[in-house]
Amino acid sequence: MTLIKSISGIRGTIGGPTGDTLNPLDIVKFTSAYATFIQQQAKGNLRWRIVVGRDARMSGEMVRSVVCGTLIGMGFDVIDIGLATTPTTELAVTMADADGGIIITASHNPRQWNALKLLNNKGEFLTKDDGNEVLRIAEEENFSYAEVDNLGSYTRDDSFDQKHIDAVLQLKLVDAEAVRQAKFNVCVDAINSVGAVILPKLLEQLGVSYTFLNKEPNGDFAHNPEPLEKNLTGIMQEMGSGKYDLGIVVDPDVDRLAFICEDGKMFGEEYTLVSVADYVLSHTPGNTVSNLSSTRALRDVTEKHGGAYTAAAVGEVNVTTMMKQVGAVIGGEGNGGVIYPECHYGRDALVGIALFLSSLAHKKCSVSALRAQMPEYSIAKNRIDLTPSTDVDAILEKVKQLYKDQQVNDIDGVKIDFPDKWVHLRKSNTEPIIRVYSEAATMQEAEQLGKDIMKVVYAMQ
Repeated sequence: MTLIKSISGIRGTIGGPTGDTLNPLDIVKFTSAYATFIQQQAKGNLRWRIVVGRDARMSGEMVRSVVCGTLIGMGFDVIDIGLATTPTTELAVTMADADGGIIITASHNPRQWNALKLLNNKGEFLTKDDGNEVLRIAEEENFSYAEVDNLGSYTRDDSFDQKHIDAVLQLKLVDAEAVRQAKFNVCVDAINSVGAVILPKLLEQLGVSYTFLNKEPNGDFAHNPEPLEKNLTGIMQEMGSGKYDLGIVVDPDVDRLAFICEDGKMFGEEYTLVSVADYVLSHTPGNTVSNLSSTRALRDVTEKHGGAYTAAAVGEVNVTTMMKQVGAVIGGEGNGGVIYPECHYGRDALVGIALFLSSLAHKKCSVSALRAQMPEYSIAKNRIDLTPSTDVDAILEKVKQLYKDQQVNDIDGVKIDFPDKWVHLRKSNTEPIIRVYSEAATMQEAEQLGKDIMKVVYAMQ
């Protein structure tokens, strides 16, 4: 199955038969469903405005044309912001006073994938109920398109990159002057997408010297675009030259962020949020939130600063919803996603970079020394590929019963908390797999825990 419909949008591979891949007909159907939903939400409006942004995927221009044409056909005024990060598009929705937004990106998925991510009028991902309503409308296919005198309009606006950067630089805890004085030299892997467009501007305005790898925004990814250590040998080798203070890695839509130490070793994607949170909490104590698959280190750092940590179900909208409920001053996901409400409720690598550089400038230490200050855990990330006949719910229920004597959380898959370690199994929203994340004091222990649980699952199939 290469077409995945979820509350956050539609994702699939390009090409192939309708109904099973991401093709023009299905793009029209789901764009029309989303537009119908927005019309229902804003019934008093005579006109509707939608922001459209895209990453640099090779299929992006095709998908953008279909999306924009469909919206215009539904009577919507389209603001096309061109090649833009996911957080830039989120901010553009509120800055343009739009009714919603569509981000054309498959995030960390390989080059053959693309997707439509759907936003509300706050520039945030749709709630579960709203997402399900869009899916229901799509299945009914009862759309009403505008007559010729009521067709929407099309406007291209390339100003939002700078507006996004301005919003980041205006944050109280972003100390641009301290960063400039530190005279950092960084190496950036932009993975041939929109990070290569906006990050040079951000770094220049922070006074940071830089070298970019994979800097052509052509969507022909030089390596697997998920910012995991196994995919980052190129920049890790470059960092090993000793010329740089920091390595920066983003995914194709620049909502995930990973760092590499000055000696070429991974900082750890789980520690992007932990380190930024430690800096934020040292100035503005408060609560934090991350998802169930994220490191315990955030809990430790939060409690060190007198705050309370809460775990949410996996998914940005689940994290942001919980953040609002507990009044979190910072939160995010262990995959390198930093959510800082002072700017907006969305994962934002630009915010993460600016806050991390500010922290580094204040502490006047190396990146590896900063990493050594964090609580030490190791997290292993594995996956179980699914077959069409796999009954995932039944498997997870059996796992839950098998470990009923432990602390079990089933709000999103099954997470088993042992006193000194944990393992979390959940069906992915974006790929036909079960993700198996496990954490312990050492990587060896974490890997062994994950493998033990995977053996249990394989035995059930």
